[in-house]
Amino acid sequence: MNPSQVAVIVPALDEEATIQGVIAAVPAGVRVVVVDNGSRDATAVRARQAGADVVVEPRRGYGRAVQAGLAHLAASPPVAVVVLDADGSDDPAGLAQLVSPILDGSADLVLADRTRVCEPGALTPPQRVGNALARHGLRLLTGHAYRDLGPFRALRWAILPRLRLSDPTWGFNVEMQLDAARAGLRIVEIALPYRNRQGGRSKISGTVIGTVRAGYRIVATLVRHAVR
Repeated sequence: MNPSQVAVIVPALDEEATIQGVIAAVPAGVRVVVVDNGSRDATAVRARQAGADVVVEPRRGYGRAVQAGLAHLAASPPVAVVVLDADGSDDPAGLAQLVSPILDGSADLVLADRTRVCEPGALTPPQRVGNALARHGLRLLTGHAYRDLGPFRALRWAILPRLRLSDPTWGFNVEMQLDAARAGLRIVEIALPYRNRQGGRSKISGTVIGTVRAGYRIVATLVRHAVR
Protein backbone atom coordinates (compact mmCIF):
# COMPACT_ATOMS: atom_id res chain seq x y z
CA MET A 1 0.00 0.00 0.00
CA ASN A 2 1.21 3.48 -0.88
CA PRO A 3 0.09 5.57 2.13
CA SER A 4 0.15 8.80 0.13
CA GLN A 5 -2.70 7.47 -2.04
CA VAL A 6 -5.01 6.87 0.94
CA ALA A 7 -6.95 9.12 3.30
CA VAL A 8 -9.14 8.17 6.25
CA ILE A 9 -12.26 9.98 7.43
CA VAL A 10 -13.27 9.38 11.05
CA PRO A 11 -16.68 10.81 12.03
CA ALA A 12 -16.58 11.39 15.78
CA LEU A 13 -19.09 12.41 18.43
CA ASP A 14 -17.92 12.43 22.05
CA GLU A 15 -15.15 9.86 21.52
CA GLU A 16 -12.34 11.42 23.58
CA ALA A 17 -11.64 8.04 25.23
CA THR A 18 -10.91 6.23 21.97
CA ILE A 19 -9.99 8.70 19.24
CA GLN A 20 -6.23 8.80 19.88
CA GLY A 21 -5.97 5.02 19.88
CA VAL A 22 -7.83 4.83 16.58
CA ILE A 23 -5.59 7.43 14.97
CA ALA A 24 -2.43 5.77 16.31
CA ALA A 25 -3.48 2.43 14.78
CA VAL A 26 -3.82 3.86 11.26
CA PRO A 27 -0.79 2.89 9.15
CA ALA A 28 1.97 5.49 9.08
CA GLY A 29 1.77 8.03 6.28
CA VAL A 30 -1.98 7.76 5.76
CA ARG A 31 -3.74 11.10 6.11
CA VAL A 32 -6.40 11.09 8.85
CA VAL A 33 -9.30 13.54 8.91
CA VAL A 34 -11.39 13.51 12.08
CA VAL A 35 -14.77 15.20 11.72
CA ASP A 36 -15.94 16.46 15.08
CA ASN A 37 -19.71 16.18 14.79
CA GLY A 38 -20.75 18.40 17.69
CA SER A 39 -18.78 16.77 20.51
CA ARG A 40 -19.18 18.12 24.03
CA ASP A 41 -15.91 16.58 25.22
CA ALA A 42 -12.24 16.84 24.19
CA THR A 43 -12.53 14.71 21.04
CA ALA A 44 -11.25 17.46 18.73
CA VAL A 45 -8.37 18.43 21.01
CA ARG A 46 -7.16 14.86 21.38
CA ALA A 47 -7.47 14.22 17.65
CA ARG A 48 -5.25 17.22 16.89
CA GLN A 49 -2.76 16.07 19.51
CA ALA A 50 -2.62 12.70 17.74
CA GLY A 51 -1.75 14.38 14.43
CA ALA A 52 -5.07 14.28 12.60
CA ASP A 53 -6.65 17.05 10.56
CA VAL A 54 -9.79 18.12 12.42
CA VAL A 55 -12.89 19.37 10.63
CA VAL A 56 -15.78 20.74 12.65
CA GLU A 57 -19.29 19.87 11.47
CA PRO A 58 -21.62 21.08 14.25
CA ARG A 59 -24.78 19.80 12.56
CA ARG A 60 -25.25 16.33 13.95
CA GLY A 61 -25.56 13.45 11.52
CA TYR A 62 -23.30 10.66 10.30
CA GLY A 63 -23.86 11.50 6.64
CA ARG A 64 -23.12 15.18 7.23
CA ALA A 65 -19.88 14.26 8.99
CA VAL A 66 -18.65 12.05 6.17
CA GLN A 67 -19.58 14.66 3.57
CA ALA A 68 -17.64 17.28 5.55
CA GLY A 69 -14.60 15.01 5.49
CA LEU A 70 -14.93 14.50 1.74
CA ALA A 71 -15.19 18.25 1.18
CA HIS A 72 -12.02 18.77 3.23
CA LEU A 73 -10.13 16.28 1.06
CA ALA A 74 -11.39 17.67 -2.25
CA ALA A 75 -8.53 20.15 -2.65
CA SER A 76 -6.02 17.31 -2.75
CA PRO A 77 -7.99 14.08 -3.17
CA PRO A 78 -6.57 10.61 -2.51
CA VAL A 79 -6.95 7.63 -4.80
CA ALA A 80 -8.83 5.76 -2.07
CA VAL A 81 -10.79 7.20 0.83
CA VAL A 82 -11.62 5.09 3.88
CA VAL A 83 -14.38 5.70 6.41
CA LEU A 84 -13.65 4.37 9.88
CA ASP A 85 -15.60 4.55 13.14
CA ALA A 86 -14.08 6.46 16.07
CA ASP A 87 -14.98 3.99 18.83
CA GLY A 88 -12.26 1.39 18.16
CA SER A 89 -14.65 -1.35 17.04
CA ASP A 90 -13.08 -1.39 13.57
CA ASP A 91 -9.41 -2.32 13.60
CA PRO A 92 -7.36 0.09 11.43
CA ALA A 93 -4.80 -2.69 11.02
CA GLY A 94 -7.12 -4.04 8.32
CA LEU A 95 -6.88 -0.86 6.30
CA ALA A 96 -4.26 -2.19 3.88
CA GLN A 97 -6.47 -5.18 3.03
CA LEU A 98 -9.42 -2.88 2.52
CA VAL A 99 -7.74 -0.49 0.08
CA SER A 100 -5.62 -2.99 -1.85
CA PRO A 101 -8.39 -3.92 -4.36
CA ILE A 102 -8.86 -0.22 -5.09
CA LEU A 103 -5.18 0.58 -5.48
CA ASP A 104 -4.58 -2.43 -7.73
CA GLY A 105 -7.53 -1.40 -9.93
CA SER A 106 -9.80 -4.38 -9.27
CA ALA A 107 -12.56 -2.72 -7.20
CA ASP A 108 -14.38 0.59 -6.73
CA LEU A 109 -16.04 -0.01 -3.34
CA VAL A 110 -14.64 -2.34 -0.69
CA LEU A 111 -16.65 -3.14 2.43
CA ALA A 112 -15.51 -4.75 5.65
CA ASP A 113 -17.79 -7.67 6.47
CA ARG A 114 -18.23 -7.77 10.25
CA THR A 115 -20.41 -10.87 10.33
CA ARG A 116 -17.72 -13.55 9.88
CA VAL A 117 -15.03 -12.36 12.35
CA CYS A 118 -16.94 -10.71 15.16
CA GLU A 119 -16.22 -10.61 18.89
CA PRO A 120 -19.05 -11.91 21.09
CA GLY A 121 -21.45 -9.07 21.82
CA ALA A 122 -19.95 -6.65 19.28
CA LEU A 123 -23.03 -6.93 17.07
CA THR A 124 -26.17 -6.76 19.19
CA PRO A 125 -29.38 -8.66 18.27
CA PRO A 126 -31.13 -5.43 17.12
CA GLN A 127 -28.13 -4.63 14.92
CA ARG A 128 -28.18 -8.09 13.37
CA VAL A 129 -31.92 -7.91 12.66
CA GLY A 130 -31.68 -4.41 11.23
CA ASN A 131 -28.70 -5.42 9.13
CA ALA A 132 -30.58 -8.39 7.69
CA LEU A 133 -33.65 -6.30 6.85
CA ALA A 134 -31.57 -3.61 5.17
CA ARG A 135 -29.62 -6.18 3.14
CA HIS A 136 -32.88 -7.77 2.03
CA GLY A 137 -34.19 -4.37 0.96
CA LEU A 138 -31.01 -3.64 -0.99
CA ARG A 139 -31.25 -6.98 -2.78
CA LEU A 140 -34.86 -6.32 -3.76
CA LEU A 141 -33.97 -2.87 -5.12
CA THR A 142 -30.67 -3.68 -6.83
CA GLY A 143 -30.29 -7.44 -7.19
CA HIS A 144 -26.97 -7.26 -5.36
CA ALA A 145 -26.60 -9.53 -2.33
CA TYR A 146 -24.52 -7.70 0.28
CA ARG A 147 -23.27 -9.52 3.37
CA ASP A 148 -23.08 -6.47 5.65
CA LEU A 149 -23.66 -2.73 5.98
CA GLY A 150 -20.83 -1.94 8.34
CA PRO A 151 -19.12 1.46 8.62
CA PHE A 152 -15.55 0.39 7.75
CA ARG A 153 -15.29 0.87 3.99
CA ALA A 154 -13.06 2.17 1.22
CA LEU A 155 -14.04 3.71 -2.08
CA ARG A 156 -12.26 4.99 -5.15
CA TRP A 157 -12.35 8.78 -5.10
CA ALA A 158 -13.01 8.92 -8.85
CA ILE A 159 -16.38 7.16 -8.50
CA LEU A 160 -17.88 9.73 -6.11
CA PRO A 161 -19.63 11.68 -8.92
CA ARG A 162 -21.54 8.48 -9.78
CA LEU A 163 -23.02 8.25 -6.26
CA ARG A 164 -25.92 10.49 -5.25
CA LEU A 165 -24.98 10.76 -1.60
CA SER A 166 -27.33 13.10 0.22
CA ASP A 167 -28.68 11.42 3.38
CA PRO A 168 -27.48 13.46 6.39
CA THR A 169 -27.76 10.70 8.97
CA TRP A 170 -27.64 6.91 9.28
CA GLY A 171 -29.05 6.22 5.83
CA PHE A 172 -25.78 7.38 4.28
CA ASN A 173 -24.09 3.97 4.08
CA VAL A 174 -27.23 2.29 2.72
CA GLU A 175 -27.47 5.03 0.11
CA MET A 176 -23.85 4.48 -0.89
CA GLN A 177 -24.28 0.73 -1.28
CA LEU A 178 -27.55 1.12 -3.17
CA ASP A 179 -26.13 3.66 -5.63
CA ALA A 180 -22.93 1.63 -6.09
CA ALA A 181 -24.92 -1.46 -7.07
CA ARG A 182 -27.22 0.47 -9.38
CA ALA A 183 -24.25 2.15 -11.06
CA GLY A 184 -22.64 -1.22 -11.78
CA LEU A 185 -19.54 -0.46 -9.73
CA ARG A 186 -17.13 -3.23 -8.80
CA ILE A 187 -17.97 -4.14 -5.20
CA VAL A 188 -15.89 -6.36 -2.92
CA GLU A 189 -16.57 -7.47 0.65
CA ILE A 190 -13.70 -8.62 2.87
CA ALA A 191 -14.08 -10.36 6.23
CA LEU A 192 -12.27 -8.24 8.83
CA PRO A 193 -12.34 -8.46 12.64
CA TYR A 194 -15.03 -6.47 14.41
CA ARG A 195 -14.54 -5.68 18.09
CA ASN A 196 -16.59 -4.39 20.96
CA ARG A 197 -16.24 -0.63 21.20
CA GLN A 198 -13.15 0.35 23.17
CA GLY A 199 -14.79 2.92 25.45
CA GLY A 200 -18.00 4.79 26.20
CA ARG A 201 -21.46 3.85 24.96
CA SER A 202 -22.65 3.48 21.37
CA LYS A 203 -24.86 6.28 20.04
CA ILE A 204 -26.92 3.64 18.20
CA SER A 205 -26.87 0.20 19.79
CA GLY A 206 -26.18 1.63 23.25
CA THR A 207 -29.64 3.14 23.57
CA VAL A 208 -33.15 2.13 22.53
CA ILE A 209 -33.87 5.51 20.98
CA GLY A 210 -30.58 5.42 19.05
CA THR A 211 -31.40 2.00 17.61
CA VAL A 212 -34.90 3.12 16.63
CA ARG A 213 -33.68 6.32 15.01
CA ALA A 214 -31.00 4.54 13.00
CA GLY A 215 -33.46 1.88 11.89
CA TYR A 216 -35.96 4.51 10.82
CA ARG A 217 -33.38 6.40 8.76
CA ILE A 218 -32.23 3.23 7.01
CA VAL A 219 -35.79 2.17 6.13
CA ALA A 220 -36.68 5.71 5.03
CA THR A 221 -33.63 5.77 2.74
CA LEU A 222 -34.62 2.48 1.13
CA VAL A 223 -38.18 3.68 0.58
CA ARG A 224 -37.03 6.99 -0.88
CA HIS A 225 -34.71 5.26 -3.33
CA ALA A 226 -37.34 2.70 -4.26
CA VAL A 227 -39.61 5.38 -5.68
CA ARG A 228 -37.05 7.59 -7.42
